[in-house]
Amino acid sequence: MEQRFGLTAEMYRAIVAVVDERTRSIRIMRKDFDRLAEAQARTEAALNRLAEAQARTEEEFRQYREASEARFARIEAALDRLAEAQARTEERLNRLAEVLEKLSSIVERLDSQVAELRGWQLELRYYHRVASFFGAILRKARTVSISDIEEELEAKLPERDVLDLFRLDMLVYGQPRKRPDLPPIWVAVEISGVIDRGDITRAMRRAELLKRAGFVAIPAVAGIRATDWVKEEAFENKVLLMEDGHIFFWEEALSTLQRQEGL
Repeated sequence: MEQRFGLTAEMYRAIVAVVDERTRSIRIMRKDFDRLAEAQARTEAALNRLAEAQARTEEEFRQYREASEARFARIEAALDRLAEAQARTEERLNRLAEVLEKLSSIVERLDSQVAELRGWQLELRYYHRVASFFGAILRKARTVSISDIEEELEAKLPERDVLDLFRLDMLVYGQPRKRPDLPPIWVAVEISGVIDRGDITRAMRRAELLKRAGFVAIPAVAGIRATDWVKEEAFENKVLLMEDGHIFFWEEALSTLQRQEGL
Protein backbone atom coordinates (compact mmCIF):
# COMPACT_ATOMS: atom_id res chain seq x y z
CA MET A 1 0.00 0.00 0.00
CA GLU A 2 1.39 3.39 -1.01
CA GLN A 3 2.11 5.79 1.85
CA ARG A 4 2.65 9.59 1.93
CA PHE A 5 3.92 11.48 4.90
CA GLY A 6 3.62 8.27 6.81
CA LEU A 7 -0.07 8.07 5.86
CA THR A 8 -1.72 5.43 3.86
CA ALA A 9 -3.17 6.47 0.55
CA GLU A 10 -6.64 6.03 1.89
CA MET A 11 -5.97 8.26 4.87
CA TYR A 12 -4.29 10.81 2.63
CA ARG A 13 -7.29 10.91 0.27
CA ALA A 14 -9.61 11.28 3.25
CA ILE A 15 -7.61 14.20 4.58
CA VAL A 16 -7.45 15.77 1.13
CA ALA A 17 -11.19 15.33 0.80
CA VAL A 18 -11.75 16.99 4.17
CA VAL A 19 -9.43 19.84 3.25
CA ASP A 20 -11.16 20.28 -0.11
CA GLU A 21 -14.53 20.27 1.63
CA ARG A 22 -13.37 22.86 4.15
CA THR A 23 -11.88 24.91 1.35
CA ARG A 24 -15.17 24.83 -0.56
CA SER A 25 -17.01 25.76 2.66
CA ILE A 26 -14.66 28.66 3.26
CA ARG A 27 -15.14 29.82 -0.32
CA ILE A 28 -18.90 29.58 0.11
CA MET A 29 -18.71 31.42 3.43
CA ARG A 30 -16.49 34.00 1.82
CA LYS A 31 -19.00 34.49 -0.95
CA ASP A 32 -21.83 34.72 1.62
CA PHE A 33 -19.79 37.16 3.60
CA ASP A 34 -19.16 39.24 0.49
CA ARG A 35 -22.87 39.19 -0.32
CA LEU A 36 -23.66 40.11 3.28
CA ALA A 37 -21.14 42.92 3.13
CA GLU A 38 -22.68 44.14 -0.11
CA ALA A 39 -26.16 43.89 1.43
CA GLN A 40 -24.97 45.77 4.50
CA ALA A 41 -23.41 48.39 2.26
CA ARG A 42 -26.65 48.72 0.38
CA THR A 43 -28.55 48.92 3.68
CA GLU A 44 -26.18 51.59 4.96
CA ALA A 45 -26.58 53.47 1.68
CA ALA A 46 -30.37 53.17 1.99
CA LEU A 47 -30.17 54.35 5.59
CA ASN A 48 -28.02 57.26 4.49
CA ARG A 49 -30.54 58.13 1.80
CA LEU A 50 -33.35 57.79 4.36
CA ALA A 51 -31.44 60.00 6.77
CA GLU A 52 -30.90 62.55 4.00
CA ALA A 53 -34.61 62.35 3.07
CA GLN A 54 -35.56 62.76 6.72
CA ALA A 55 -33.23 65.71 6.99
CA ARG A 56 -34.80 67.24 3.88
CA THR A 57 -38.27 66.51 5.31
CA GLU A 58 -37.38 68.15 8.61
CA GLU A 59 -35.96 71.14 6.76
CA GLU A 60 -39.07 71.39 4.59
CA PHE A 61 -41.27 71.04 7.70
CA ARG A 62 -39.23 73.74 9.44
CA GLN A 63 -39.62 76.01 6.42
CA TYR A 64 -43.36 75.20 6.23
CA ARG A 65 -43.76 75.88 9.94
CA GLU A 66 -41.94 79.18 9.65
CA ALA A 67 -43.99 80.08 6.57
CA SER A 68 -47.20 79.04 8.36
CA GLU A 69 -46.30 81.05 11.44
CA ALA A 70 -45.56 84.05 9.25
CA ARG A 71 -48.83 83.50 7.35
CA PHE A 72 -50.80 83.16 10.59
CA ALA A 73 -49.13 86.30 11.89
CA ARG A 74 -50.20 88.14 8.73
CA ILE A 75 -53.72 86.71 9.06
CA GLU A 76 -53.93 87.78 12.70
CA ALA A 77 -52.70 91.24 11.77
CA ALA A 78 -55.26 91.38 8.95
CA LEU A 79 -58.00 90.24 11.36
CA ASP A 80 -56.95 92.92 13.83
CA ARG A 81 -57.13 95.53 11.08
CA LEU A 82 -60.50 94.12 10.00
CA ALA A 83 -61.78 94.26 13.59
CA GLU A 84 -60.61 97.88 13.85
CA ALA A 85 -62.23 98.70 10.52
CA GLN A 86 -65.44 96.96 11.63
CA ALA A 87 -65.41 98.91 14.88
CA ARG A 88 -65.00 102.15 12.92
CA THR A 89 -67.78 101.06 10.55
CA GLU A 90 -70.08 100.23 13.45
CA GLU A 91 -69.31 103.59 15.00
CA ARG A 92 -70.12 105.31 11.72
CA LEU A 93 -73.30 103.24 11.38
CA ASN A 94 -74.31 104.19 14.92
CA ARG A 95 -73.75 107.84 14.13
CA LEU A 96 -75.64 107.38 10.86
CA ALA A 97 -78.49 105.66 12.73
CA GLU A 98 -78.63 108.60 15.13
CA VAL A 99 -78.70 111.02 12.20
CA LEU A 100 -81.40 108.96 10.47
CA GLU A 101 -83.42 108.83 13.67
CA LYS A 102 -83.20 112.60 13.97
CA LEU A 103 -84.09 112.97 10.29
CA SER A 104 -87.00 110.57 10.76
CA SER A 105 -88.21 112.62 13.70
CA ILE A 106 -87.89 115.78 11.63
CA VAL A 107 -89.72 114.15 8.72
CA GLU A 108 -92.48 112.97 11.05
CA ARG A 109 -92.87 116.47 12.44
CA LEU A 110 -92.85 117.89 8.92
CA ASP A 111 -95.40 115.30 7.79
CA SER A 112 -97.54 116.17 10.80
CA GLN A 113 -97.20 119.87 10.09
CA VAL A 114 -97.92 119.34 6.38
CA ALA A 115 -100.95 117.20 7.23
CA GLU A 116 -102.10 119.87 9.66
CA LEU A 117 -101.60 122.59 7.06
CA ARG A 118 -103.46 120.53 4.49
CA GLY A 119 -106.24 120.01 7.02
CA TRP A 120 -106.47 123.76 7.63
CA GLN A 121 -106.35 124.39 3.90
CA LEU A 122 -109.12 121.86 3.37
CA GLU A 123 -111.21 123.41 6.17
CA LEU A 124 -110.76 126.86 4.63
CA ARG A 125 -111.75 125.46 1.26
CA TYR A 126 -114.98 124.00 2.67
CA TYR A 127 -115.60 127.15 4.71
CA HIS A 128 -115.23 129.54 1.77
CA ARG A 129 -117.04 127.26 -0.69
CA VAL A 130 -119.80 126.00 1.58
CA ALA A 131 -122.45 126.71 -1.05
CA SER A 132 -120.51 124.72 -3.65
CA PHE A 133 -120.14 121.69 -1.41
CA PHE A 134 -123.50 121.75 0.37
CA GLY A 135 -125.69 123.59 -2.14
CA ALA A 136 -126.86 120.35 -3.75
CA ILE A 137 -128.46 119.19 -0.47
CA LEU A 138 -129.16 122.43 1.47
CA ARG A 139 -130.81 125.69 0.48
CA LYS A 140 -129.09 128.84 1.72
CA ALA A 141 -126.29 126.77 3.22
CA ARG A 142 -124.03 128.79 5.49
CA THR A 143 -121.41 128.16 8.12
CA VAL A 144 -122.13 129.02 11.73
CA SER A 145 -119.57 129.57 14.46
CA ILE A 146 -120.10 127.65 17.68
CA SER A 147 -119.67 130.95 19.53
CA ASP A 148 -122.87 132.19 17.81
CA ILE A 149 -124.90 129.52 19.62
CA GLU A 150 -122.72 129.36 22.72
CA GLU A 151 -125.42 130.63 25.09
CA GLU A 152 -127.95 128.03 23.92
CA LEU A 153 -125.34 125.29 24.32
CA GLU A 154 -124.31 126.42 27.82
CA ALA A 155 -127.96 126.40 28.89
CA LYS A 156 -128.33 122.71 28.02
CA LEU A 157 -124.85 121.13 28.22
CA PRO A 158 -122.04 120.85 30.74
CA GLU A 159 -118.93 122.91 30.07
CA ARG A 160 -116.83 119.96 28.89
CA ASP A 161 -119.40 119.19 26.16
CA VAL A 162 -119.52 122.82 25.05
CA LEU A 163 -115.73 122.87 24.83
CA ASP A 164 -115.85 119.67 22.80
CA LEU A 165 -118.21 121.34 20.32
CA PHE A 166 -115.77 124.23 19.95
CA ARG A 167 -113.37 121.67 18.46
CA LEU A 168 -115.84 120.88 15.67
CA ASP A 169 -114.22 121.58 12.28
CA MET A 170 -117.30 123.15 10.71
CA LEU A 171 -120.98 123.67 11.49
CA VAL A 172 -123.30 124.15 8.50
CA TYR A 173 -126.89 125.37 8.68
CA GLY A 174 -129.51 125.14 5.90
CA GLN A 175 -132.85 123.89 4.66
CA PRO A 176 -132.95 120.39 3.06
CA ARG A 177 -133.33 121.25 -0.60
CA LYS A 178 -135.65 118.39 -1.55
CA ARG A 179 -137.51 118.24 1.75
CA PRO A 180 -139.22 121.59 2.31
CA ASP A 181 -141.45 119.86 4.86
CA LEU A 182 -138.49 119.47 7.20
CA PRO A 183 -137.10 122.26 9.40
CA PRO A 184 -133.61 123.70 8.78
CA ILE A 185 -130.91 121.37 10.05
CA TRP A 186 -127.43 121.66 11.50
CA VAL A 187 -124.65 119.56 9.98
CA ALA A 188 -121.72 118.79 12.32
CA VAL A 189 -118.77 118.30 9.93
CA GLU A 190 -115.37 116.76 10.67
CA ILE A 191 -112.83 117.44 7.90
CA SER A 192 -109.67 115.42 7.10
CA GLY A 193 -107.54 114.83 4.02
CA VAL A 194 -108.00 111.09 4.50
CA ILE A 195 -111.23 110.35 6.34
CA ASP A 196 -110.84 107.77 9.08
CA ARG A 197 -112.88 106.11 11.82
CA GLY A 198 -111.93 108.81 14.33
CA ASP A 199 -113.56 111.46 12.13
CA ILE A 200 -116.80 109.44 12.06
CA THR A 201 -116.73 108.92 15.83
CA ARG A 202 -116.16 112.64 16.54
CA ALA A 203 -118.84 113.75 14.07
CA MET A 204 -121.40 111.39 15.63
CA ARG A 205 -120.53 112.46 19.18
CA ARG A 206 -120.72 116.17 18.44
CA ALA A 207 -123.93 115.86 16.42
CA GLU A 208 -125.44 114.05 19.40
CA LEU A 209 -124.36 116.91 21.70
CA LEU A 210 -126.11 119.40 19.39
CA LYS A 211 -129.27 117.26 19.54
CA ARG A 212 -129.12 117.22 23.34
CA ALA A 213 -128.93 121.02 23.24
CA GLY A 214 -132.13 121.13 21.13
CA PHE A 215 -130.66 121.45 17.64
CA VAL A 216 -131.82 119.26 14.74
CA ALA A 217 -128.42 117.92 13.71
CA ILE A 218 -126.79 115.19 11.64
CA PRO A 219 -123.15 114.06 11.61
CA ALA A 220 -120.96 114.46 8.53
CA VAL A 221 -117.38 113.76 7.47
CA ALA A 222 -115.62 115.42 4.56
CA GLY A 223 -112.25 115.06 2.87
CA ILE A 224 -110.30 114.13 -0.22
CA ARG A 225 -110.37 110.38 0.20
CA ALA A 226 -112.12 107.67 2.24
CA THR A 227 -111.29 103.98 2.29
CA ASP A 228 -113.96 101.39 1.50
CA TRP A 229 -114.24 100.27 5.11
CA VAL A 230 -114.70 103.89 6.24
CA LYS A 231 -117.48 104.25 3.68
CA GLU A 232 -119.09 101.09 5.04
CA GLU A 233 -118.91 102.44 8.59
CA ALA A 234 -120.36 105.78 7.48
CA PHE A 235 -123.21 103.96 5.79
CA GLU A 236 -123.88 101.73 8.82
CA ASN A 237 -124.01 104.74 11.15
CA LYS A 238 -125.95 106.91 8.65
CA VAL A 239 -123.24 109.57 8.59
CA LEU A 240 -123.17 112.02 5.67
CA LEU A 241 -119.96 111.42 3.69
CA MET A 242 -118.45 114.00 1.34
CA GLU A 243 -115.47 112.61 -0.59
CA ASP A 244 -113.70 115.05 -2.90
CA GLY A 245 -116.95 116.90 -3.46
CA HIS A 246 -119.08 113.77 -3.98
CA ILE A 247 -121.97 113.26 -1.56
CA PHE A 248 -122.84 109.87 -0.07
CA PHE A 249 -125.56 108.68 2.35
CA TRP A 250 -127.40 112.02 2.58
CA GLU A 251 -130.83 110.46 2.19
CA GLU A 252 -129.96 107.74 4.74
CA ALA A 253 -128.76 110.32 7.27
CA LEU A 254 -131.83 112.49 6.67
CA SER A 255 -134.24 109.54 7.02
CA THR A 256 -132.58 108.48 10.27
CA LEU A 257 -132.82 112.04 11.62
CA GLN A 258 -136.49 112.26 10.66
CA ARG A 259 -137.25 108.99 12.41
CA GLN A 260 -135.32 109.92 15.56
CA GLU A 261 -136.75 113.40 15.82
CA GLY A 262 -140.25 112.40 14.79
CA LEU A 263 -140.29 114.98 12.01
